[in-house]
Amino acid sequence: MIPLPRLMVAPNGARLGPKDHPKLPVTLPQIIDTARDCFAAGADGLHLHLRDTEGKHILDTGLYREALAQLTATLPNMSVQITTESNGLYQPPHQRKIALSSGARLVSVSVREMASDTTDETLADFYAQCVAAGIAVQHILYDVSDFSLLRRVLPETLFHKPELQLIFVLGRYSESNEGSPSNLDPFLRYMQAHALKPDWAVCAFGAGETACLRYAHELGGKCRVGFENSMFREDGAIAQDNAQRVSDIAATIALRQIA
Repeated sequence: MIPLPRLMVAPNGARLGPKDHPKLPVTLPQIIDTARDCFAAGADGLHLHLRDTEGKHILDTGLYREALAQLTATLPNMSVQITTESNGLYQPPHQRKIALSSGARLVSVSVREMASDTTDETLADFYAQCVAAGIAVQHILYDVSDFSLLRRVLPETLFHKPELQLIFVLGRYSESNEGSPSNLDPFLRYMQAHALKPDWAVCAFGAGETACLRYAHELGGKCRVGFENSMFREDGAIAQDNAQRVSDIAATIALRQIA
């Protein structure tokens, strides 16, 4: 199973567009150019969202296959993870199809979304199919209650494997929509209490993104940065592009490693 990248960039997400920032990539050529710049700045992974011809979020196996082929040809050493996020447009059966049929080796999945109208048995079978196909699923957790949901649908052996991939989203459902390093603590306490040592990462909304990612790195986590979650640099300024945010976090990680 392919491990999580050390520093993944999420350059666009499902909701924002050029009106929010002129350097937010929407078309595939723009995404590829952004990925190239971010790889040069220190990102070893790309979290991939695609848009249709009108710039709207789309989950399509053919478009994913085309994008993956072009990204692999252009950046063979950059891992690419596709999203299955619904953004209110898709249902779990389609999301499962996307995960299994797009040719991706890394996929991010919200267990909360997948379980919204799916039986535990169907969801457990989906995760088993991913394992059998060698697809690394990064489970999106918004709060510690998602741990209980994940444990319900995963075999106990898989739940405790170090290959289990998780991402903790900080600030998404807070009143301020701002992530804080302290938002990570409940996840850390849960992992310690249940003797979990997964392959985990953090992303964070708002101006606290850098502080959150620094804290995660200090405690052994990996990082996801980019305009999907935040456009802010640590000093509160808006970043000129995704590559600048990658460079900021790459420097933070390097400094911590030296220290």
